Amino acid sequence: MRTRLLPLLIVLMAAVLLALGVPLAVSVAGAEQQRVVVDRIDDTARFAALAQNVTVPSGTDASATASMDERLLTLARELDSYYEVYDIRAAVFSTTGTPLARAPKSLSLPQKGEVKDAYAEALLSRRSHDPRQVWPWQRSRLVVASPVIRDGDVVAVVVTDSPTGPMRSRILHGWLVVGAGEVAAMLLAIGAALQLTGWVLKPVRVLDITTHAIASGRLKSRVAVASGPPELRRLARSFNEMADNVEDVLEQQRAFVADASHQLRNPLAALLLRIELLSYELPAGNEEIASVQSEGKRLSQVLDDLLDLALAEHTEADLRVTDIGALTAERVAAWAPTAEAKGVRLVGDCPATTAWADPVTLSSALDAVIDNAVKFTPEGESVEVTVAADGEISSVVVTDHGPGLTDEELTRVGDRFWRSGRHQNIKGSGLGLSITRTLLAAGGGSLSYDHHEPNGLKVTVSVPRSRPTA
Repeated sequence: MRTRLLPLLIVLMAAVLLALGVPLAVSVAGAEQQRVVVDRIDDTARFAALAQNVTVPSGTDASATASMDERLLTLARELDSYYEVYDIRAAVFSTTGTPLARAPKSLSLPQKGEVKDAYAEALLSRRSHDPRQVWPWQRSRLVVASPVIRDGDVVAVVVTDSPTGPMRSRILHGWLVVGAGEVAAMLLAIGAALQLTGWVLKPVRVLDITTHAIASGRLKSRVAVASGPPELRRLARSFNEMADNVEDVLEQQRAFVADASHQLRNPLAALLLRIELLSYELPAGNEEIASVQSEGKRLSQVLDDLLDLALAEHTEADLRVTDIGALTAERVAAWAPTAEAKGVRLVGDCPATTAWADPVTLSSALDAVIDNAVKFTPEGESVEVTVAADGEISSVVVTDHGPGLTDEELTRVGDRFWRSGRHQNIKGSGLGLSITRTLLAAGGGSLSYDHHEPNGLKVTVSVPRSRPTA
């Protein structure tokens, strides 16, 4: 969830910073250009004041009379000095476009362009005040024109044509400062987002871990309500209350099964004893008495299995490093006489391999699986027991050549009290594999079933090779 929430917050914060940074960058560029424009307006106003009293005889070329008019010479010297010092081209043009004074001498009024537009605007008695914005990537020049007014009439126009390199450098420097600020703000925002998402999602992460632990059988796991938003803390408390109630219900169920199976054993034993005494009063070989005794013994076995199941669900595994190969070989040797008596060959391939397991639990599981394999394997067939290690799992695979199970039956095998309809006449309560699965799950193990080709069933008992986490 954090990987989905964090990018969303970062994108939103980046959009906000971009929405603030772009106008700020535009404002920095506008402010820098405005400062330059104001400075040029002041310069043109000064040159306009010098050019206000410059007179040129009618019909005389301005360049020819410059040496005769002291004021015009003063204006020309000022323009030359201005150009030499600041590298800014400047000129005073008459209303007809004739240059009265200029620096450099090659400067003239073009037929079109920014200089011509500024000159035309000044002829209308309007001073340049808002030239087009110059951006750092543009190599254009900044033109400012100011009218020379005498007796209310425009008699000349002062035009300055400035290079924009220094101004563009200052704008770029300002943008770099803004960009650095944006990056710093973005890093702070990312740090805040990390802290915020961690604070918000920590209870959710703890809740997920605890839920997985309870689903794995660790019913005493609870959520530590320490931090996070009030709503999530309230949810954690509600979850703990629910887990307590579920654990109480399951505990009551276990206690009921254990108590019921324990309490029923004594009356059942007494009933079987009375049936046994009654059988002495009847003729030998009475089928009804034999059937009642058989059903009574079967019921007694079911009660014993129910008690074992209740104890298995309440037992914690005593995990230790166990030699799975040696333990399996021992169980194969123990079951070999039973298999031989039934005419079934029991074969074991048990190389040495270690895993974390409860030896008693694993022995019980192997007993149940091998017992089922031998029980359902026809005479003359074999049962193979193989030990293998694969990565983080050690497994014991028991395969038989019996009738096997259908696909539908495979999905139900191991359920409590379930037995295949084809095997109802074979001794058993339907709880053995369920007890085995419960005992293995307490230690991180598992029990799985599959077809064995061409016929039979393959049962795999798996235990972890590394210690399961608490």
